[in-house]
Amino acid sequence: MELSERKKKVLRSVVDLYIRTAEPVGSKAITELPDMKYSSATIRNEMAELTTMGYLEQPHTSAGRIPSAAGYRLYVDELMMDYRLSIDETKSINTAIEEKMQRVDKLVEKVARLVSQATELPAISAASRSRSLSVKRYDLILAAKSSVIAVLMLSNEQVVNKLIKLPLEASESDLKLLSAVLNASMTDIPPEQITSEQMEKVMRSAGSAASLVPVILDFVQDTLRSSESTNVAVYGQSRLLGLPEYRDVDKAQRVMASIDEDALSNLPAVMENTNGTRVIVGPENVSEELKDTSVVMTKFDIGDGMQGMIGVVGPTRMDYAKVTARLSYFAESLSKLFAKPEQPQLPGSTEEPKE
Repeated sequence: MELSERKKKVLRSVVDLYIRTAEPVGSKAITELPDMKYSSATIRNEMAELTTMGYLEQPHTSAGRIPSAAGYRLYVDELMMDYRLSIDETKSINTAIEEKMQRVDKLVEKVARLVSQATELPAISAASRSRSLSVKRYDLILAAKSSVIAVLMLSNEQVVNKLIKLPLEASESDLKLLSAVLNASMTDIPPEQITSEQMEKVMRSAGSAASLVPVILDFVQDTLRSSESTNVAVYGQSRLLGLPEYRDVDKAQRVMASIDEDALSNLPAVMENTNGTRVIVGPENVSEELKDTSVVMTKFDIGDGMQGMIGVVGPTRMDYAKVTARLSYFAESLSKLFAKPEQPQLPGSTEEPKE
C-alpha cells in the first residue's frame, strides 16, 4: 500500500526523534516539531495506522512508538534527508586521513580506527585485490647456469619475480624459446583456467626447457590466487556498550562476538556488485545475533588492482543520514588519496592528441 505524504512525514519524524533520544516517541513530541501542522489526534491516528501496517512498533501499551525494521528500510530508501557535513567535520576527517594514512601497509587497520572514531560506532575496513588479474607478459632471465629468474607482468601493471633453482643447466636460447611459448599461449588467463592439458601443451613446445614449465605455472597460480586475498579489520566493538540497546551485557557480548574479522570477511563480496553505499537493516542480516543491528558499507579505490571497503555496525536506531554522509566522504577522500597522478608527457614527445 502506498503511504500518503502525511504518513511519510510522521514516520520520518518518529525515526528522527528515536535516533536522537533512544526513547519511544509519542504524538505530543511530534506535534511540537516546528514543521508539523497536524493536530495531536490526527498524528495519533497516523501512528496507529503505521503500526498496523508494520512500519512502527509499540513496545509497551502505554508507551510511544519506535520504528520497525520495515520502517527503517523505508526511511533509508525514501525518507531520510541528506546530511550536509559541517566545515569542522570535513576538516577533522581530512586532517585524520592526512596525518594517519601515511603508510599503505597498515591501511586496513588505520581506516577501521579512523571510521570508528568519526562515527562513534564499531567500524569495518577491508582491502581486496581484483579477482580478474592475469599475466600479461613472461620474461625468463638466466641468473646462473643453474638458476633462472621468472618475471611476471600482471594485468594491473604489477611486476613480481621469483628465483628458480634448476636441476639441470639451461641456456639463453632455451629460455627465449620458453618465454615465447608462454607469451603466445599463457597470457590473459585466470588461475582456475590453467589446466594440466595446457601445461602439457606448453611442455611439448618448450624443448629442453620443458622441466621448467610446471615450476613457472605453479608460481603463476600462487601469485594470482594470492592477489585475490581479502584483508579485514574491525575496530571499536566496545563502543556498543555505551548505547542503550546494549545495556543487556549478554546481548552485547553476543553481538560483539559476531563483529569480528572472520564473521565479516564476506562483506567485500556483498559489495562486489554494488555501486555507492549499501545499508543492511536488522533482519536482513544473515547472522541471528545481528538481527537488531544494521550495517552500512561503501567502497573506495586503492589502485594497483585493489579495492577498499569501509562500513559501520550499529543499532537499527543509528543516524543513517549522518553515517552514510561520513562514510561517503571518507570513501571519496581515500580514493583521491590513492589515485595515481597522471604521467607527465616526456619532453620532445610528438604524440598527437586523441580526438
